[in-house]
Amino acid sequence: MTQASQTYAYLRPSAVHRTAEGRTLSLQTSGGATPAGQEAHPRFFQGFLARPQVAAAGLLCVADVAAARYYQPPRTAWLDPVVTGNGNRLRFESFSGCCGVYARLDMLGDALDGDDIGHGTTNIDVNNPLREALIRVGPDDPLYLEVGPEALAVTTFDGPVVEKKVPLPDRWLRGFAETQVITPGFDLRAELSSAEAVRFLRSLPRPGASRGASRGARWVVPAGGSLRATTRPVPGAVCLPGPERLAALTRVLRHATGLRIHGPAVTTGSGPVASAWEVRLPGMRLTLTLSPDASRGFSGEGGVLDALAEEESAGDAELVSVLLAWEPTVDIADLAVQCGLTPRRVRAALTRLGTAGRVGYDVAEAAYFHRELPYDTGWAERHNPRLRAAHALVEAGAVHLDGELATVVVDDHFHRVRSAEGRLTCTCRWWAEYRGGRGPCKHALAVRIVRRAESHGTTAAQHTTSTTTGAPR
Repeated sequence: MTQASQTYAYLRPSAVHRTAEGRTLSLQTSGGATPAGQEAHPRFFQGFLARPQVAAAGLLCVADVAAARYYQPPRTAWLDPVVTGNGNRLRFESFSGCCGVYARLDMLGDALDGDDIGHGTTNIDVNNPLREALIRVGPDDPLYLEVGPEALAVTTFDGPVVEKKVPLPDRWLRGFAETQVITPGFDLRAELSSAEAVRFLRSLPRPGASRGASRGARWVVPAGGSLRATTRPVPGAVCLPGPERLAALTRVLRHATGLRIHGPAVTTGSGPVASAWEVRLPGMRLTLTLSPDASRGFSGEGGVLDALAEEESAGDAELVSVLLAWEPTVDIADLAVQCGLTPRRVRAALTRLGTAGRVGYDVAEAAYFHRELPYDTGWAERHNPRLRAAHALVEAGAVHLDGELATVVVDDHFHRVRSAEGRLTCTCRWWAEYRGGRGPCKHALAVRIVRRAESHGTTAAQHTTSTTTGAPR
């Protein structure tokens, strides 16, 4: 696995400390993007938390996920959560180390009592002393929140006094891209009261409690105001893969006002799929999105590959990115009018921007939102093995079209790729194993690249060059 490195630089550790007015939760920021450009230590908010104990529990849940590996042995370093200011809310996000769980805490306007909420994205320092302090926050403890240092502090220090350097796997970065492609296909499938939510979540196995608990996909179906387990998918069912991965939600159960469950439509023949579990809190939402299997991270789902193979989406992404302004919800129809593009091309552009972490998706509001992570837009293209292999096949002249049928020659053998009802099938082993459930194979991608180049009147080599070297930053 290719490894990159991410360095977080903070003026001081995040901490809960006492002041003359009470306690202050000071979250330190590192290297963020704002409307004014890049800032070393952006400041997004200062004011009181309306529900300090609830907010503390939610932040701990996001931190728990960032520190967890639900598959493979634990590691000693984890990534610091990301915070985005969207003007009317703060979003705190993290991925598990194995990339199989995505967590997001949305602190809405009602949860924050203070100055205006800023715009931008940065990482926040989460350390063990901070976690211990958050655990001790009581229901009646007033808590003042600072996201980012005071302006005076920036001028007081000569440089950062806290620096963390952590490995950043390819798959973790791709997880941000894949979740914003997968989750728009979700619908609300079930809604539980707080009592039913607590009963159901507490009945699930805990990590390590039973090694056999995660084998095979579990399914649940709505039954009145509760959920009923079923051994196989049926219409209306929701997949619950690796149920022990929801254990992080126990942090907030006592504060929950309800549970909403989101997932794609399934049939009796469906395989395991992802799902999102949204706990409603006073003034906040906490959502865990689970990959289709505990041993299967979001990074391998391949949902972004079709959009990345489209030549026009690179230019469209540049155009759309200019109009994004950290909106809490991105209106696709409005963007289409402003850009002069079709809604389909806007969605493809958002998908491409999502490969750099610049767009996320909120299942609770069924809408995209804008954030800015420090990764360039062409990163996914350069580092995705299937896409690289597809471009190599195109450059080698391995694709031969014959109407709805295409032949892809690989060394001393070949594969047949067919087009049927807008979907490409292949005779390769990848297709036989996943049947398109984890995105297209490299042969189908290569055929798609050649067909699109042909329809645009360009050569496949021209198309490959433009999509691999012309990505905006």
